[in-house]
Amino acid sequence: MTIELRGTWRIPTEILAGAGRIGELPGRVKALGLKRVLVVTDPGVAGLPFFAAIVAGLEAEGIAPAVFHDVNPNPIAANVAAGAEVYKAHGAEAVIAIGGGSGLDCGKTIALAVSTSRPLWDFEITRAGPELERPLPPIFAVPTTAGTGSEVGRASVVTDTSIGRKLILLHAQMLPRLVILDPELTYGLPASITAWTGMDALAHCLEAYYGPFYHPIADGIAIQGMLLVKENLITAVNEPRNANARMNMLAAASMGATAFQKALGAIHSLSHPIGARFHAHHGLTNAVLMPYVLAYNRPVIEERMAVLARCLGLEGGFDGFMAWVLEMRAALKIPHTIVDLKVTEDALDGLAQEAFLDPNTPDNPRPATAADMKRILVAAMKGSLEGLGA
Repeated sequence: MTIELRGTWRIPTEILAGAGRIGELPGRVKALGLKRVLVVTDPGVAGLPFFAAIVAGLEAEGIAPAVFHDVNPNPIAANVAAGAEVYKAHGAEAVIAIGGGSGLDCGKTIALAVSTSRPLWDFEITRAGPELERPLPPIFAVPTTAGTGSEVGRASVVTDTSIGRKLILLHAQMLPRLVILDPELTYGLPASITAWTGMDALAHCLEAYYGPFYHPIADGIAIQGMLLVKENLITAVNEPRNANARMNMLAAASMGATAFQKALGAIHSLSHPIGARFHAHHGLTNAVLMPYVLAYNRPVIEERMAVLARCLGLEGGFDGFMAWVLEMRAALKIPHTIVDLKVTEDALDGLAQEAFLDPNTPDNPRPATAADMKRILVAAMKGSLEGLGA
């Protein structure tokens, strides 16, 4: 695989990392002279003690927070519209997004929506994004899961319910101004969510690393992110209050999203329609699909995967890395087939076509047609890795 040594590189925002650093948020908001903010989260986080403490901390600094938590697990346009109305009614000047990928993506997209009268879909990543009518308000991002990395991204994923598809919206100003990575906010996560979001971070780093573009900065970040996953994910699942493992997984998640400015690929192309149609958790879907896409891409990534395996201390090159992925999935109780995601055989043609149209597909290192996407899905339904690299 020959790569042209040319690229445009961006490194994200200021990040406050470490246990207890959430306490710095109110002061940072106040330092910008902000008086009224919209706090966006999901219903689960809204009921947790640390969330109440964040709201109280803002109020103690003379900042009036309005809370919006009507956010679906896969955010939809109606959630964004409702949140934008609350923002306007409150006279908010900034958005604080707290939660997993759904809360972060919804909060970022609300900030976009209040800055334009255009339909959200005008900002789909496959199109040339239009100019905004006014600048986005400041966005503060506080992840409570270690997976999506949305806190350091300029994009969000919102489901268009009229067509049943997840669409990726992009605007440079959606990059949060400040990120807080506090491992104490992740202690209460169920083991399954810790596992699934951690595998999401791995998928981001992996697809960024072998993406077919020149970005040595992203490559280095991706390799270190995968090493952090290798050394910390199982510990974070088994020891949920292990601060070091939780902190390192938060770092790996942000690193994955930083690295995937280089590329994502067919893992995500296939995951998006499955998530939209069957409401499967995005990280879980990525984890199930990962070995099948790896096997498909093998003919063009084998040399790079040998380098990666050495960096991760794995023997056996591509095969050693694949074995590690399969062992990790088994240890985390990840299903081996998409049947376990409730995917049905009669849906494969439609899923394959939607995956082919996904904006990540052109960046997969091995070109993939709709027929190729179906071949991967059939293999993932049968649980067989044989023949995908042919």
